[in-house]
Amino acid sequence: MTAVTDTLLNALEHCGMVEIDGLHAFEFALDEDDNLHIECIDGRTAKHWEFTPAQVAAATFDEDLQSWLIVGFSSDTKTVGEHRLVCLGDVLSSADDEDEAE
Repeated sequence: MTAVTDTLLNALEHCGMVEIDGLHAFEFALDEDDNLHIECIDGRTAKHWEFTPAQVAAATFDEDLQSWLIVGFSSDTKTVGEHRLVCLGDVLSSADDEDEAE
């Protein structure tokens, strides 16, 4: 999984999906200001989290739970709080895969 010496930014560069607060999110990206945005759908509710570059850099890895603790803004609660983030590697899927097989 993720080594303790890795940074969250490095871990994000090598994963295809993240789990945040127990929810799986395929939509995550850095914007032009290097803010991390994570989006997912929980039932019919869209959820969005934002993290600044400083918050990403300050994230700490929990060896026991194999996850990152990061503080940031959640749009559904409209508050800043601590979130648990798990980077899941190589979970990318694409419609292009079918085209390559033909």
